[in-house]
Amino acid sequence: MTSAPTTISPWPHRLAVLLVCATFPLIWIGGLVTTTGAGMAFPKWLTIDGRFFLFYPLERWLAGPWDQFIEHGHRLPATVVGLLTILLAAVLWRSEPRRWVRWTGVGAVAAVSFQGLLGGLRVDLNQQVLAMIHGCVGPLFFGLTVALAAFTSHWWGSAGDYPVSRDNGKLIRLTVATAALAYLQLVTGAWLRHLAATASGEVFRVIVVFHLLVAAAVLGHVLYLGHLIWWSRPRNGLLIRPALALILLVLAQVALGGGTWVTKYGWPAWLAEYDFAQRYVIVPGSPAQTWTVTAHVAIGSLILATAVLIAVRLARLSYASQRLQTTRPAAHGLAEVPA
Repeated sequence: MTSAPTTISPWPHRLAVLLVCATFPLIWIGGLVTTTGAGMAFPKWLTIDGRFFLFYPLERWLAGPWDQFIEHGHRLPATVVGLLTILLAAVLWRSEPRRWVRWTGVGAVAAVSFQGLLGGLRVDLNQQVLAMIHGCVGPLFFGLTVALAAFTSHWWGSAGDYPVSRDNGKLIRLTVATAALAYLQLVTGAWLRHLAATASGEVFRVIVVFHLLVAAAVLGHVLYLGHLIWWSRPRNGLLIRPALALILLVLAQVALGGGTWVTKYGWPAWLAEYDFAQRYVIVPGSPAQTWTVTAHVAIGSLILATAVLIAVRLARLSYASQRLQTTRPAAHGLAEVPA
């Protein structure tokens, strides 16, 4: 890993941020496709009624059935994200002096191509397993776009100017573990969403319990990570802000998880004696159910991406600090982190 030059083109970072902003709505819409069961609204991947999908008439799309509107509304931004990824990789290859960043851009093209292929095969083969894998790869790609935005930022080249805690290595390990747990939580959630109708009740209960256990682990990791970052000395706003955002996202995710259960399965049995639980009626496909479930899926990806951002920033700060110590060992003292 080498330091970024002092003067670099702003366009790689601008395109990387644009890619992040385009990818998150795509994940949200993809979750909506699964929630509404619109994945097979069109029986073919690249064609609709015998014509290339990009040439599908606008008026037919806007005035068509809801499932076709959502599915085509997923394919169009997916195309935009794919083109943006290719453009970013081309700009990086032309103007980015760091080889590892250029190859990361190439890796992003490979990832988005693989994701598009999974989406196409899911339609052409009508396979739920491919739909589940497609839903698991999307958050990984989103995390990669966030990392690229960090790699190309102006801050990345001036990371040596920021203070670093001596406990940085512990924070990095904890953040990586948190990101891994967040992704495991996404995988178990995707497994639940794509569970075959023929699956037994026992299988369903096992997956739900595991999902809840991982959720508790994520919550514990995030709170502990936030505690360490908040009380670390010297403080660093580059870490505190995303750490606080991560805590808020996880708390919102817990609330959305509870809402998802209530809208799909009703209030838990231990609340059944209360009037509000007895009066509640589950309405499959209702707006409350659709948007709560979809938000739960989308926020999960945002949690993973935020954890990736913190890990990347911590790694960069640590590397910059170590490099400065080798060149100016007396210029940068490190402070202890309170117990």
